[in-house]
This record gives sequence, C-alpha cells and structure tokens, in this order.
Amino acid sequence: MAPPVNTTDSADPIVVERIGLAWRQLRRGTAINVLRDQLFGTGVDALDPGQMDTLDLLVKREQWRMSDLAEALHVEPSTATRAIRRLVQSGLAERIPSEQDRRVVLVNATDSGRERYEAIMNVRLKFFGDLIDQWTPDEADAIARALEKLVAGIDVAVTKLQDEPTSG
Repeated sequence: MAPPVNTTDSADPIVVERIGLAWRQLRRGTAINVLRDQLFGTGVDALDPGQMDTLDLLVKREQWRMSDLAEALHVEPSTATRAIRRLVQSGLAERIPSEQDRRVVLVNATDSGRERYEAIMNVRLKFFGDLIDQWTPDEADAIARALEKLVAGIDVAVTKLQDEPTSG
C-alpha cells in the first residue's frame, strides 16, 4: 500500500483533492468523450489529440521542417514523424523534399487538412462560446486567468517533480 501523500505543506488537502477530482473528470468524463468525438471524429478517420496538435501547427505555416515541427510540439522527432505519417495517410498532410537540400523533408497541411482543421475549429469555437455564455464576463475572465495560471503552474510543478529523486 502506498503511503499517504502529504499535501499540508503546500495547500489545503480538501482543495487539492477537489482539484484532483476535477482534473480526472476533465480527462475521463463522459462529456469529454462526447466532445472529443465531436471535435476529432470517430472510427478510422478520427484524429487523436496529438494529431490535432500537429495539424494545428501545420496550418499556421506554409511548410515545416520535421525537426522544427518536433521542437514546436515539444516531442521527440520520432513522435512527430508518427503523427505526420498518420496525417499523410489520412490525406491531411503531405511530405515534400526540400528544393534547397534534398536530405530535408518538409511537411505541410493539404487542402483537405486545412478544411478539416477549419471544421474542427468551428465546432470548438461554438462549444466554447456556448460554455462561456453561461458565465458573466467577470467570471469568464477569472476562469481564463485561472486556466492560464494552471498551465504555467503545471510546467513549474512538472519541472520540480522531475528534479526530485524517485523512490521505489
């Protein structure tokens, strides 16, 4: 049996538990699964979140070097290559040899990839618009600030966790 986690040094244990439960619901809740299906599709044409992250970057530029894409995604080059492979197989991206250096492979979104991205963004914008309509402008601003702080805090906490020796 794992020893109990000491949360008293950093925060109210009840608040820590509430945040943990909310985090779990965000990851695993039924509504999230339905939303994921609405955004990314189902079956063989479904995108996973990593592919969507990749497509999101591909539509922002005309072309990407694979190494630059991996760096922007904060993943190993092999992970970026796998994501691109699936997008190419789906017709959403294409690989092109560089005219300046034939050893370099460039990737870009295809017209189909841009259309799919646009369709996903339209659903995403409608979803977030409907969600935000439930709040006052002050509440929406407070939630946005809290989420931005959460993202930054996760980076700090993960770095701290990586620096601590592991047990077991």
